[in-house]
Amino acid sequence: MIDIKYWIWFSRIEKLSVIKKELLLKKFKTPQNIWSLKKQELDTITELDENDVKQILEMKYRENLDKYQKYIEKNKIQIITICDTNYPEQLKNIYDKPIVLYALGNTDILHKTGVAIVGCRDCSEYGKKTALKIGYELAKKDLCIISGLAKGIDKYSHIGALEAGGSTIGVIGCGLDYIYPYENKNLYERIIKNNGLIITEYIVGTKPNKINFPARNRIISGLSKGVIVVEAKEKSGSLITADFALEQGKEVFAIPGNIDNINSKGTNELIKQGAIIATDCRDIIETL
Repeated sequence: MIDIKYWIWFSRIEKLSVIKKELLLKKFKTPQNIWSLKKQELDTITELDENDVKQILEMKYRENLDKYQKYIEKNKIQIITICDTNYPEQLKNIYDKPIVLYALGNTDILHKTGVAIVGCRDCSEYGKKTALKIGYELAKKDLCIISGLAKGIDKYSHIGALEAGGSTIGVIGCGLDYIYPYENKNLYERIIKNNGLIITEYIVGTKPNKINFPARNRIISGLSKGVIVVEAKEKSGSLITADFALEQGKEVFAIPGNIDNINSKGTNELIKQGAIIATDCRDIIETL
């Protein structure tokens, strides 16, 4: 068994937190060494509880590793581990950094200065135009546009970057064998064909479960120097991304909106709480 299979196994252990995975890597250096640990040895690690030990020894995660590896190699999926020299520097500095990234496309852009643009899925025409404009203008300034490849603001941010001939990264909450939402299939393919990148911490076969997306958002903010919220409802995943950004010490920008529009409730509230008002790309560039 070669090393890549141990990383695939390690990334499949879904109920073992990334914090505990990192702890194990610090103690034992490689997933191969962790794989070889017996129950008695695992029981002596005070940071692990009974369920953690059970998950590490769970046979279902150790099965079909050849199948996973063959699929990954056949589909030219790259694996970037936390131990690799090309692991993005920005992510190294966040608390719960992903242990493994699965990538399709140009991984070189992981090392460019990036800005995240996020917002609601059912965006208004104003939100669409704003996301396109900001994505386009920032990409023209050689900033990499990072978003979540969702409907709405995410989609138009990516498109803006592509139309500028710039770089864009889509961070998804499922395996790379799923395109979610499927209506973004053409965008997904366009990003890869135009030297962009799609990444995930989830092994192929992982469905786009609702629980994955808040975790995905920490990677969007983690890769970025700042997060721009274009439109967001009062309770929105985009606000989760903004919270992650603040925890990570990143700048948070908000586009002001119509006070009567439900899609502006979250962004206007961010401004009240101290987010930087952005009415022009110069506001963002000057701050960054």
